[in-house]
Amino acid sequence: MVSGSATSDLFLGMAQGNEALAPGAWLLRGFARAELPGIVAALGSITQAAPFRHMTTRAGYRMSVAMTNCGALGWVTDAAGYRYDPLDPATGSAWPPMPDAFRLLATRAAAACGYEGFEPDACLVNEYVPGSRLSLHRDADERDFTHPIVSVSLGLPAVFLLGGLDRGDTTSRVRLESGDVVVFGGPARLAYHGVAPLADGLDPLLGRRRVNLTFRRAR
Repeated sequence: MVSGSATSDLFLGMAQGNEALAPGAWLLRGFARAELPGIVAALGSITQAAPFRHMTTRAGYRMSVAMTNCGALGWVTDAAGYRYDPLDPATGSAWPPMPDAFRLLATRAAAACGYEGFEPDACLVNEYVPGSRLSLHRDADERDFTHPIVSVSLGLPAVFLLGGLDRGDTTSRVRLESGDVVVFGGPARLAYHGVAPLADGLDPLLGRRRVNLTFRRAR
């Protein structure tokens, strides 16, 4: 990982194929592109059962990005803090099951980057509209950091920010298109990352929005 306090203007990953973003982190360009129609159809069933909502952080701030979950566990945040919960706090019901197509996609992407045997039990689904952003953070609410994070981009292009193990480290700017997959584990598993404010546009499948599927092994 690089260190420092300035943000690099370098956009990584302009070529086709698998690209190393940092030790342990990879970009698989177009890895899910052929599966997009089926993914979007399955997403509709998930959000019908567990609609997107803007969660509130433990400090009382409303998140810019709307969220929901599928799988055995769902990531939630409220006044009680950050955690994984088997029940949707908005309904008291279990989260929708993770579609087999989602699970297999995550497993294949992880294996393509050397993380064999990844079996996610949680999928956090983030919805961005123009202007939405995700501030730098790291995924540290899971029990076992030997499992990677698999992130699938759908809809409008976005700029992914990938930093180091300290919040003040330099961040690289990575343009992500619909169907791109980012996998990070190993030395990059606890790297700070985020998403720059989403630019406006129109995607043929999702319209004026971006959806991100983030697969984790939480327990």
